[in-house]
Amino acid sequence: MKDEFVTSLPQDKEPILRVVPMPADASYTGDIFGGWIMSQVDLAGSVPAMRLAKGRVATVAVNSFQFKQPVLVGDLVSIYAEVVRVGRTSITVNVEVYAQRRPEEVECVKVTEATLTYVAVDENRRPRVVSAPK
Repeated sequence: MKDEFVTSLPQDKEPILRVVPMPADASYTGDIFGGWIMSQVDLAGSVPAMRLAKGRVATVAVNSFQFKQPVLVGDLVSIYAEVVRVGRTSITVNVEVYAQRRPEEVECVKVTEATLTYVAVDENRRPRVVSAPK
């Protein structure tokens, strides 16, 4: 794993989601399960996709997912997501996850990066066309 210690959270964008993992989300060693992080990333990534699609989306691909550092019980996890590509029916989103730990002397760590693709779907859950933002 590559160290990605940063001094602060990104200042040029707002987090889509902030959450504090609890003991029930961790393994016996105290590290948060990767599946828990993946589900939070999927939730956060779907938000800008739904906004752009103006409706329902479905996750169709996890293009990449890299765990850089463990997430610990009690970390303040901030998740940032931005649309990087819009296709005819698909929307690709980059997601970055940061953990702030040790409140007495805050340390900020980039813990995960991912790219996911969503497809806009209609009321019958069939793909529908998405218009690119202007």
